[in-house]
Formats: sequence, C-alpha cells, structure tokens
Amino acid sequence: MDAVKGLSRRNRLGHRAWWVAAAALLAIVVAGAFSTLPGLLTGPLHREFGWSRGSIGLAASVNMVLYGLTAPFAAALMDRFGIRRVVVAALLVIASGAGLTTVMTTAWQFTLFWGMLVGLGTGSMATAFGATVTQRWFVKRRGLVTGVLASGSVFGQMVFLPALSWTVDRHGWRPSLVTLVLAACATAPLMWLVLRDHPADVGREPYGAGRHVPKPLPAEGAGRRAVTVLRDAARTAPFRLMAGAYAICGASTNGIMWTHFTPAAHDHGMPATTASSLLAAIGVFNVIGTVASGWATDRHDPRRLLAVFFALRGLFLMCLPLLMSATVQPSMLVFVVAFGLLDLATVPPVIALCREFYGDAGAVVFGWVGAAHQVGAAVAAYGGGAARDAFGSYDPVWVTLGALCAGAALLSLLVRRVVPADRDAGPRLSAVDHL
Repeated sequence: MDAVKGLSRRNRLGHRAWWVAAAALLAIVVAGAFSTLPGLLTGPLHREFGWSRGSIGLAASVNMVLYGLTAPFAAALMDRFGIRRVVVAALLVIASGAGLTTVMTTAWQFTLFWGMLVGLGTGSMATAFGATVTQRWFVKRRGLVTGVLASGSVFGQMVFLPALSWTVDRHGWRPSLVTLVLAACATAPLMWLVLRDHPADVGREPYGAGRHVPKPLPAEGAGRRAVTVLRDAARTAPFRLMAGAYAICGASTNGIMWTHFTPAAHDHGMPATTASSLLAAIGVFNVIGTVASGWATDRHDPRRLLAVFFALRGLFLMCLPLLMSATVQPSMLVFVVAFGLLDLATVPPVIALCREFYGDAGAVVFGWVGAAHQVGAAVAAYGGGAARDAFGSYDPVWVTLGALCAGAALLSLLVRRVVPADRDAGPRLSAVDHL
C-alpha cells in the first residue's frame, strides 16, 4: 500500500527528470547573467581606477578562454563526483570571484577574481553541463530539453541585463555585482535539494526509457579522462569535422556579432544604443530558435539541420553590408529575427551527434568541441578589429564569414553516421571510422 501511495504521489508531481532539468535551467540562467557584466563594468572601472581598457579587457578575455576550456573537464568531474556537487561548487566559486571583485584595488586582481574564478565557475555550467543532464535523465525529448537548456544562458542575459544596467547607472557597479553574488548563493542550496546525479539515485528510470538503467560507476581520474577523451576523439573524422564547423560557428556569432556588430552599425551612422537594442532583440530570438532546433533535432537528421542552419546564416551575413544604414529599416529587422533564430540553433544538433558517435563520453567530447567554438570566437574578435583597421570597413569581414559558414555547412554533411555492432550498448568511441 505504501508503495502504491508513493507511486501515485510521484505521478502527480511528474517525472523527476523534468524537475532536474528545471533546476539545471535555473543554474544556467544565473551563470549566464555574469556574462553580461564586462561590458557594463568597462566604463565605471576606467573612471574609478584609471585602468586602461586593454587591461580591463584582459580579464574578459581570460574569462572567455577559461569558459571554453573548463567545460570538458567539468563534464569529466561530473562523471567522477556527480552533477550536484560540481554545480554547487561552481556556483560558490562564481559567488566568491564576484564578491572578491567588489574589494579589488588593482587590475591584476580583476583578472584573477573575474577572469579566472568567474570564468572557471561559469565554464562548469556551459552547454556541456546541459548535455550531461539530458544524457543521464532523458531518452525521449533529448533534443527539446537540450535546446531549452542551451537557451538558458542567453535568457539569463536578457533577464538580468536591464536590471544590472539600471543598477550600474543609478547606484554604481558594486551593488550590481552584489546582486549576482546573492543570486548565486541563493541558487546553490536549491541545486543541492533538487539536482540528482542519476535517475537510479531516486529509484526512477530515465524519461522515456521504459526500464531501469543502472547508475554507472564513478569515472576515476577526471582530468586524465578529459584529456584521454580528447586524444581519442581527435583521431576520428566526426570530431575533426564538428570541431572545424563549430569553430566557424563561434567566429560567426560570439566572435563577430557580439563584439563588432555595434561598431559596424555605428560606422553607418546608427547610434550605438540602437545597435545594442538590435543585439538584445537577436538574443530574444536566440531562445526561440534554440528550443525549436531542439524540437527538430528529435525528429530529423542533425547533420542536415546543421547544414541548413550554417548555409542560411552565411547567406544572411553576406547580405548584411547591404542592410546597414543609419536607421532601422524593415530589412534589418528581418535580419535580426532570422539571425536570432539561427544563432544558437546549432547547439542541439551538435550535442546529438556527439552523443551518437561517442556514447557516454559524448558530454566530454562536446565540451572540447565547445572549446573549438571559443577559439574561433577569439580569432574573429581580434581579426574583425584588425580587418576594420586595414580596410576601413567591416564589409570584407561579413562576406568572409558568410563564405566560411558555407564551408561549415559542407563539413556538417561530411559527418558520417555509425551503426554500432551492439545496438543495445549504444555507440562507442572506437566505432568511429578514422580519417
């Protein structure tokens, strides 16, 4: 009778996987809010401390690099110590870094506290975290859940950015940091209460599995495993193709749009505030596009989806020089909507391919693919500015990146499917053909 009552109660509350996914989304939203601050802090820090913008930008660069490099190691740590422990620790590291930033007095401390500590913490809750959650807790609806979790970071930026901007303007930069510290500290205990490492921990099966799935043994040597997975995956064709395509993805989104779109629009006479508003609108459609992409990934070949997304993105980037003007025209609004829908839409298909080809190592592999994304973003961020200095215009940059996106579409189609010998066991790293 007690068992029947317990089962009835669990059915009323819904499958535990959805509660875990909701908790993961909250953590990602809070972590995403921290990425909005560097742009808001540059002016205030320059005025208060007299630091150069280059020294302030160094902290943001260190943060970006660590964000990309931390993800695969964090995924390996989750396999070793569990999702809950790693996420709670990451939130506390973020809170510590942001809190220490409020009492800093020198530029190197900003690089240490914000660049390293906040970068390590937010990188631990990058898209590899979402990939780990979906891989363990879901069999059905994996693509949809992946899309929702991937959009969480952008959603966090949209939710917190207006409030943080207002706080910086009215009360200074320190209260805005304290606000995020409190948000991270409040989220940490919720993660400890709701998150669980595996469905077997609560006597449930993964959503859509229909049968019990035993919890795997902890993976020893998290750091060594992350490096070993990279070594083995780098020998395979799918990893090279996906890493190359994802580096172009980073270059054509974070690297160029979020760094150079506003100054490029300003070159054509558009006020910077208007251009920034257009970027914010792109962020709104990021959420819609990523969720829709996750839904489509559950139903269609992820390689073809990637090819379509990259091809369309390239087409719109090549058209962008023709759309730039001093005022917002309807054609620019079309670009904002379309590019926003395509911006993060590549995430669910890439995660699905990593899971398909590399099985249990898929989340770690995706972390390394994500690192390639950040490298591409860093190259484009620097190269875009250098090209503007050399040519006096951003037009060659948009055309070049549009052509590279066409190459990424081709790379996506070249990723070959693998049919494992043991279908019940799932795909394995060794089953992938080598170049």
